[in-house]
Parts: sequence; C-alpha cells; structure tokens
Amino acid sequence: MTAPSSSIAPRKGGRWIEQWDPEDETFWKETGEKVAHRNLFFSVLSEHIGFSIWTLWSVMVLFMGPEYGLTPADKFFIISMATLVGAIVRVPYTFAVARFGGRNWTIVAASMLLVPTIAAFIVMEPGTSFGTFLVCAMLAGVGGGNFASSMTNINSFFPLRKKGWALGLNAGGGNIGVPVVQLVALAVIGASGGPRVLLGIYIPLIVVAAVLGALYMDNVTSVKNDTGAAKEAVKDPHTWIMSFLYIGTFGSFIGYSFAFGLVLQTQFGRTPLESAYVTFIGPLLGSLIRPVGGWLADKYGGAKITLWNFVAMGAATAVIVVASMEKSLPLFTTAFIVLFVLSGLGNGSTFKMIPGIFQAKATALGLTGEEAASYGRRLSGASMGLIGAVGAVGGLGINLAFRQSFLSVGSGTGAFVAFLAFYAVCFGVTWAVYLRRPASADSPAVTASEAKSQLSYAEV
Repeated sequence: MTAPSSSIAPRKGGRWIEQWDPEDETFWKETGEKVAHRNLFFSVLSEHIGFSIWTLWSVMVLFMGPEYGLTPADKFFIISMATLVGAIVRVPYTFAVARFGGRNWTIVAASMLLVPTIAAFIVMEPGTSFGTFLVCAMLAGVGGGNFASSMTNINSFFPLRKKGWALGLNAGGGNIGVPVVQLVALAVIGASGGPRVLLGIYIPLIVVAAVLGALYMDNVTSVKNDTGAAKEAVKDPHTWIMSFLYIGTFGSFIGYSFAFGLVLQTQFGRTPLESAYVTFIGPLLGSLIRPVGGWLADKYGGAKITLWNFVAMGAATAVIVVASMEKSLPLFTTAFIVLFVLSGLGNGSTFKMIPGIFQAKATALGLTGEEAASYGRRLSGASMGLIGAVGAVGGLGINLAFRQSFLSVGSGTGAFVAFLAFYAVCFGVTWAVYLRRPASADSPAVTASEAKSQLSYAEV
C-alpha cells in the first residue's frame, strides 16, 4: 500500500495540503514530519508575539506612576479586562482555523495585533483617561486568541503519539512571549526609556510574523468547519471537566503573569525596575517547562501528572500564604516562582489529556484506524478552543481576586487562600473522574497507549 503524500496545491487564499495522514508512519517519516515541524515553528512565532501583546498591560502598568492618577485597584481592573477579552476571543479563533485555514488565519491574527499596539502607542501618557486605557487593554485581548487558533491548527498536523510533545512545545513557545515582553520592558526601564519605546519594538515584529506565516505555513483541507463536532464537544461532560482543570493550570499561569509585578509593587513596595527584575522569571520557567509536562503525560499519563501537580501547587500556595503573612519578600518571591513552574508543567499535562480522551471515545464507538483518528482530531480540535477559553477566564478570576483582596485587607493573602482551596478541589476532581473509577466499557482513557488498548481511567 502506498503511503499518501502531502499534496500542496494553490487555491484561492493560499497554499493548501490536499492529503494529510500523520497517523500513517510511512507518510509521517517521508513527508509529514518535515511539513508539520515547519508549520509548528512559524505557528509558535506568531503565537509568541500574540502572548506578548496580550500581556502587554501587565508591563504597561509598571510604567504608570502617580502622575497617571490610577489606584492599584484601577490597574488590576485594566489587566483583568485584557484577560477577559483574551479568553472570550479564543472561541471564534478556534473555528476560524477551519473556516479560513490555519495559514490564512495566522496571517490575519498576527496582523490584528497591530491595532492594540498602535493604539497603546498613541495614548500612553499621563492625562489619558482611565476609560481610554481600559479600551486599549481590551483591544490587546486579541493576542490571547492566537493561542486557540494555533493549538487547533497544530493539533491537526501531528499524530496522536506526538501530540503531547507538539502541543506542549507550541503552547510553551507561545507562553514564553509573556516573560519576553517583561524582559524587553526591563531593558527599556533600565535604559530610562518610556513605554512608547517598548511598543515601537513590537510593531515591526508583528509585521515580520505575519509575512513569515504567509511565506512558510500551510492550510489543511481536511480541517473543515464541523458544527456537529462542535455541538458534540459542547455536550460532552469531559469538555467541561477539562475546562475546569485548565482553569487551575493555565488560568493560574496567565493570571499570575499579569499580576506578579503589580503584587510586588503594591504589597512589598517594589519600584518598577525592582519588580521588572524578577517578574519575568516565573513566566519564563513556566513556559519552558510546559513541553516537559506534555512529555511526562505522554510517558506516564496526563491524569497522574496533573493530579500530583495540583498537590505541589497547593503546597507552593500554602508557603506563599505564610510568606505573605510574615511579609517575607525572599520566601514569597521564591514560592511564587515555584508556583509558576508548576502551573506550566500542569498546562502541558492537562492539554495532553484532551486528544487521548476523544481518541478513546472513538474506540468505544467501535471505530478503528484512520476513522478513529479522524474522529479524535475532530472532537479534540473542537473542544480545545472552548477549554482554552474557559481556562483563560481563570486568569480573570485571579486578577479580580487580587483586586478584591487588596481592597479588603490590603494584601494578596486572602486571594492566595482562595487559590489554595481551588487547587484542592481540582485535585479531587482529577482523582474522582480520571483515577478512581475501575475499568469500564465507556470510560475513555487519557494516554495514547491506553486509548488503543483499553478504556479505563484507573491506570492513567
């Protein structure tokens, strides 16, 4: 039997691959792997810059001293709105890939980043109203959508056995846009530059990402809008269970990324430069370790890694509560960075669970081979955008919790206590749904190997 080849044919709107079967090992080795890695690289580039623009206002608020006339609560609300919009737009961005093609939508999504960047460049000065800053922060939320479209696109390029690593690398490379924009801000602040210098650096980078996506990425014809898959994913309880768990991992990562510097400024009296010196470390390490979380999930099972990761996140949060109450900056900073690392690890393990769940459901329906793989791709791709959107809402919750905590008690301690309780609930849900139940005919597995051999949560 001759393996299918990737046929890249010109169509209206760009380059399209007519045949794509990554589960065929011969096809993957001869053709698919090279094409998939090329698309992965340029997808990461665009998503990386999207994350930088989405979290731009976590940096901009560090520039906003007393002359801007904003309270800490105002600043937390500004970054909360950027988080909210970034979560909402993930849903349409997911389906845009199927409607327009992964390459085509990458070009559009990258180009749209120019709007919030140029808007911030125009208004970033003392005397600008709070409402204007709020609108500009909301515009920056479009950068959060790039994650959903990128993950949906890359999910279609890789075989199930490689998805944990590929999705982890794609997401981690995007997530690292958070510490990068913070590092660039550190350099700008250190050189006594203003916020417009930072924005001026990113405007040409956005153009470069859009152009490179147009030159080197591909669309896959088999990825089509499937309202049936979307409706089925919405009705499936595992979509909502995984959304809840993703709030605990990615919601923590993005929420803390927005809030870390502002918490250091507000609670410990750090200057913008002092905050910037450490703000980037947590997001950087959390981004770098995300592919490791996917790899561990590939090897040991996503649910097992996720379960014990929530235990560790709870322990780190408990240390933060103690440090906050004792006003120990070194302990607080160290524990917070550890929490970032754990959130990144959990991002990789939870997202890896999604394709395995729907692949196993295909097996439960009696599907085999490419038919089962196609079903798994359809359902997992449809669910990823929704899961990513709900997970990002967790970032909004974190920033609003910090805002309320500082308004109520003058520190972030109350918020961290709430986060600790939430991680305990996440632990319980992971155990009860994916590890407690005995093997049964209708229980989807999570790892790739289990999806092929059995339908059980118990050995994940």
